[in-house]
Amino acid sequence: MILGIGTDLANIERISGTLDRFGDRFRNRVFTEAEQARAERRRETVATYAKRWAAKEACSKALGTGLRMGIAWRDMEVSNLPSGQPVMKVHGWAAERLAAMTPPGHEAIIHVSLTDDHPWAQAFVVIEARPRPPAAVA
Repeated sequence: MILGIGTDLANIERISGTLDRFGDRFRNRVFTEAEQARAERRRETVATYAKRWAAKEACSKALGTGLRMGIAWRDMEVSNLPSGQPVMKVHGWAAERLAAMTPPGHEAIIHVSLTDDHPWAQAFVVIEARPRPPAAVA
């Protein structure tokens, strides 16, 4: 079952201007160390930050809160599987919110899709609840 859906569209030029103006203060407030390391390794550094910004906005919407009710930017973290597929991890209040909205006997899976086409970066987040498999009987 679908628990939440969120989307966001970020302007890469706006993120570039924010990075130019606030630098590490912005980076450290919004992005985890792992997210920063990934973005700084990429040729399209600003687009990488913009996609992750959009993913965090989309995730907060899928959680049903937006960026309020105690959720922090760094409570949501975008990483990638070895295949390159983006994944969202939640910590802190975002993890508490996810647990509260997940029905008993289910596990929550956060699906993320990211894209960019200058000057836009876009993210979609779908939170799914899947029934947990029955415990193996010995």
